[in-house]
Amino acid sequence: MNVIKLDHVSKTFGSEDTGVHAVQDVTLHIAPGEIFGIIGYSGAGKSTLVRCINLLEKPTAGTVTVDGRELTRMRSRELRQERKKISMIFQQFNLMPSRTVAENVAFPLKGTGLSREATAAKVKELLELVDLPDKAGSYPSQLSGGQKQRVAIARALASDPKVLLCDEATSALDPQTTQSILRLIKDINQKTGITVVVITHEMAVVKEICHKVAVMDGGHVVEEGAVFDVFANPQQPVTRSFIATTSNLSKIDELIAAGDPLVAVKTGEIVARLNYSQSNTSEATISEISRRFDVDVSIVFSNVEIIDGQPLGGLVAIISGDRVAEAIGYLSEKNVMVEVLKRG
Repeated sequence: MNVIKLDHVSKTFGSEDTGVHAVQDVTLHIAPGEIFGIIGYSGAGKSTLVRCINLLEKPTAGTVTVDGRELTRMRSRELRQERKKISMIFQQFNLMPSRTVAENVAFPLKGTGLSREATAAKVKELLELVDLPDKAGSYPSQLSGGQKQRVAIARALASDPKVLLCDEATSALDPQTTQSILRLIKDINQKTGITVVVITHEMAVVKEICHKVAVMDGGHVVEEGAVFDVFANPQQPVTRSFIATTSNLSKIDELIAAGDPLVAVKTGEIVARLNYSQSNTSEATISEISRRFDVDVSIVFSNVEIIDGQPLGGLVAIISGDRVAEAIGYLSEKNVMVEVLKRG
């Protein structure tokens, strides 16, 4: 059973005719324990969509079901109870500055009937989980940005939610701190089985921790799938644009457009971009075509990385020789995607 089901969800601000259609007919089903990324540029509708999951924004149309309960049918009192299953962290942390770290984490436990001792034990456990056991008595102003986000995560987990929504949770952090927060979220997901929805405009974040991803553009989900599959074979221009930001292979387009000497080619030479998937990343295809077809291969850029535990990579090379066409055909037979960018 899917823990989150969005069926034909739309959200319009203002009138149907002249308003802003922030989310348009989105259907997404997210399995328990998944880390699901929703990516899009500013204005794509991703933050509005995530706020529809906990009904901070009530959809104009469609249904939202979380843990088997349809939220869009509920009245306010019943909805408040169901929202306890859904926690959220934000870009700006939203900590209470006049309360200590421990008091911030304990805040969601007020009114739950837990004793003072049980609350203190729960807070201690959560601060250990986010690796801040020594910061219980500190105030937010005494913490770094990464530490503040760790406190926000601990507070979000205090109510033992089934779903954690992360709305641009690392956008205000430096790259090193971002990596530590992403590792923490991934670790919490593995330890607790909590379902995580990550809203971001950075494909590197999706690549780092997500199992599946939906790409939004103009309020629509234009592409969806396993992260590896989307990276290996993007279908939409906006997706290809996002993926280009995570790899140096796209730099070749700029060099060619600028007529850079690095990519100057003679008669019989080509500049080609080769994309590899899991099945062929480790094969020595470059050495093989050099021997088999007597071609020279000069590598300009290369990039191999691990995405969701699977290798994916590519390279840009200048290939020369009398049998270049045969070499390209051989690579295609080996399921290497070859894109000829320039011919001499």
